Amino acid sequence: MPGHSPRFRAEELRRLIRHHNDRYYRDDAPEIPDAEYDQLFRELQRLEEEHPGLADPDSPTQRVGAEPVEAFGTVVRTVPMLSLQNAFGEEELREFDARVRRFLRGKGAEPETLGYVAEVKIDGLAVELSYEDGVLAQGATRGDGVRGEDVTANLRTIPDIPLRIQGSPGVPPPPPILRVRGEVYMRKADFLRLNRGRELRGEPPFANPRNAAAGSVRQLDPRVTASRRVRLWVYGTGQTGAEALPCPSHREELELLSRWGFPVNQEESRVCRSLEEVLAFYREIERRKGDLSYEVDGIVVKVDSLAIQRELGEASRSPRWAVAAKFSPDRQETAVEKIVLSVGRMGTLTPVAILSPVTVRGVTVRRATLHNQDNVEAKDIRPGDRVIVQRAGDVIPEVVESVSARRGDAGRGEPFRMPDRCPVCGSPAARVPGESAHRCTGSGCVAKRKESLRHFVSKNAMDIEGMGPKILSALVDEGLVAEPADLYRLERDTLSGMERLGEKSADNLLRAIGRSRNPSFSRFLYSLGIRHVGEHLAEVLARRFGSLEALLNATSEELSAVHEVGSEVARSIAEFFSSPEGTRTVDLLLREVAPVPMPPLEGRAAGKTFLFTGTLEIPRAKAKELVRREGGTVAVGISRKVDYLVAGTDPGSKADKAREAGVPILSEAEFLELVGGGIPG
Repeated sequence: MPGHSPRFRAEELRRLIRHHNDRYYRDDAPEIPDAEYDQLFRELQRLEEEHPGLADPDSPTQRVGAEPVEAFGTVVRTVPMLSLQNAFGEEELREFDARVRRFLRGKGAEPETLGYVAEVKIDGLAVELSYEDGVLAQGATRGDGVRGEDVTANLRTIPDIPLRIQGSPGVPPPPPILRVRGEVYMRKADFLRLNRGRELRGEPPFANPRNAAAGSVRQLDPRVTASRRVRLWVYGTGQTGAEALPCPSHREELELLSRWGFPVNQEESRVCRSLEEVLAFYREIERRKGDLSYEVDGIVVKVDSLAIQRELGEASRSPRWAVAAKFSPDRQETAVEKIVLSVGRMGTLTPVAILSPVTVRGVTVRRATLHNQDNVEAKDIRPGDRVIVQRAGDVIPEVVESVSARRGDAGRGEPFRMPDRCPVCGSPAARVPGESAHRCTGSGCVAKRKESLRHFVSKNAMDIEGMGPKILSALVDEGLVAEPADLYRLERDTLSGMERLGEKSADNLLRAIGRSRNPSFSRFLYSLGIRHVGEHLAEVLARRFGSLEALLNATSEELSAVHEVGSEVARSIAEFFSSPEGTRTVDLLLREVAPVPMPPLEGRAAGKTFLFTGTLEIPRAKAKELVRREGGTVAVGISRKVDYLVAGTDPGSKADKAREAGVPILSEAEFLELVGGGIPG
């Protein structure tokens, strides 16, 4: 939320993005649409760019996708499957073109003409196929870009995928090792047919074709994959250097793949000699996307020349020579009936627009967050205004702008002003210095209490299944629960006597409460709702200190020395555990629950932080993965928290800075000896 510090917001965004990455890539069950995910991702990118001190090598902006599930074997790539930068609308496509030209101009390599290949962006599951001497040897999902899931047996069942590349006159043979990348998808008609069959059998239907395709590929039984009509479009290779195909352009690379028998979507792709031709293709596909036999959510634009692609290279997680131009999310106009305030667990007052019901992309929306007073003033949103609403998923959508303000309508309502008192408890509401948020200052605010309890019982905290908002609210209103420890003293007769609960539900709820009495230390820590301590940071602290006792005895210097914990976070933790409210909460909880200490970090790099510089003989991604596998962390810059700098050839200024800071410098051989010498994959 904009009301928190940049560090807190960045940590919150990383947790959200990791969660949604897992739901999308690993579980094939996304909770939000791409538009909302993209907003979260771009906000995190902006924060990290504006605040270099927030840099984190484990940030989702440095990675792609999610961890593979344990049910499949893991495939480790030497050439990562990168994610594409996103562009929204024609203006951002123009910015991409200008960015490419600016980079090449700086290299003295800008050509007179810059051609592109534009292709429809299929909404499916990215995979890589590996061929050895023309025979399909392995197939894997994208996973996190470097590591994917081995789904060879399932991919072999897809008729579009050649099991062997047949030679033919006039077509050069494939190289000994060929890596082909594409998108597994399902046509709309096949998706509807599959869902009808599932409904007849009493099985839950898939949410969309992408989920159906991904779920079909990631089956433990290949016969299930074979029974479903999934297909493949190929869009390129993972070849580099000496492995690269004998093609000067991406267009010719696709033509060669097609001649080898791979399905290439030639009908819905376009060789563009200028940016204007790219824009024309973008408009054309957006106009007729509903007529295509498969789902698309934009187009992919790539520089055609492979030599120029190599010159452009990549930045972080994305190639500089390609962009995913997404279509605009659906928007609708409606009216703001009134603006109300919600109170969060930290006491943050958030203005919320109550809307005249409107259907946006099949979902009826009635509420939209307005974030804070500054946002309301910047957009000049008032009760009674006509506004544009953009759906950001099956959650509270976003008010994009006030149509009434833009038109200068007469007779508009009064401007919204944040009250000076909490609307729930009447305590003074004050703006946090240096932030956009207003907060309730009342220690006994019932709204704050309810939200804190909702956080405590949530899935990623104590995970008390069945303890929903309505039940919690009723328990608080009836004076049965005032703080977390009270939940563990609830009795069966009390619960079963509540409206709409009953004896069976009461029994289920009591069992769920009982199961939560021995949480992991990280879950317990996260459940306390300490400001700035999100799910990931709770895990970091739990791993570092092991137990609550060790954390309580930690000095502020020891807290600040933990990777990802700065002075502000350390101060927040110390203030919570030293405050009367925090002390009381923890003391009462420890009479009811017994957090399980975290096992000590294992591995040769446990508790150590490494930084890499220069050129290594092993791929940098593999070196970093080896550190993490052995229990260590990877830094992005020299600081007193770095234990070792690993220097390859041409180490640059980082080595000088390391010497000045007294950071030990290891050669690649010394590094491999220290961490065990095993190279992932």
